[in-house]
Amino acid sequence: MGGIEFLKGHGTQNDFVLLPDASGALELTPARVAALCDRQRGLGADGVLRVVRSAALEEGAHSGAGWFMDYRNADGSLAEMCGNGVRVFARYLVEADLETGPDFSVGTRAGDRRVRVHPDRSVTVHMGPARITGTSVAIVGDRELSGVAVDVGNPHLVSALDDDVSGLDLREQPRFDGDVFPDGVNLEFVNVLGPRALRMRVHERGVGETRACGTGTVAAVAAALHLAGTDHGSSTVDIPGGRVEVTVERGASTLTGPAVIVARGELDETWWNSLP
Repeated sequence: MGGIEFLKGHGTQNDFVLLPDASGALELTPARVAALCDRQRGLGADGVLRVVRSAALEEGAHSGAGWFMDYRNADGSLAEMCGNGVRVFARYLVEADLETGPDFSVGTRAGDRRVRVHPDRSVTVHMGPARITGTSVAIVGDRELSGVAVDVGNPHLVSALDDDVSGLDLREQPRFDGDVFPDGVNLEFVNVLGPRALRMRVHERGVGETRACGTGTVAAVAAALHLAGTDHGSSTVDIPGGRVEVTVERGASTLTGPAVIVARGELDETWWNSLP
């Protein structure tokens, strides 16, 4: 057909368009990313994962991984890291015979991430450290919610609520302190269900509310452990898109959850080239 190859996948319903582009030849403008992710005029997704050789990108030049996850948010902005996206990316690499697996590394803007693709098609990602960086406030409607700031390669603010997080209205962008988060922030709202169980909703920067956020689940567990007076432990995290398992240790963390490829096809080149 001669079009531009794409795949569609999701990790706990956090969905992505994958663009295989080994040599980095595609001109991936913010407008093209936004159009692809638009659920009315494009394929619809929370973000785009370009599958490119690390050596083909200047920002991947120092990666020790063969493949680099060039991740873009739905509004076309660059993102450092995406835990759900890495799982989908890793599964694609194995299914496309680009990695023999089950253990290998994926390059990201937050550094290389070790992954393991399991026989049941779930994927474990070594997410690196989850660093507590302070406190701040998120404002949802007329509610001021205190939160713990966490760096998981990208910025997060985690607010623990006593009332059910399902009652929050996240249709609009919650407000936050731009002096603390000059590049924006992912906002997690959490209920502690037990010593090893959390429930979470998330409003992602550059996207809006999503069904899941991988780095957000790690941040949520790190914040909950911090509030409990410790810096290590494990927890399940229930998000609208499903359930993942997170382990946080001193200087390290892992995220395990499903990765699903649902479709593949070709983009119409005339449509693609019509976009700025």
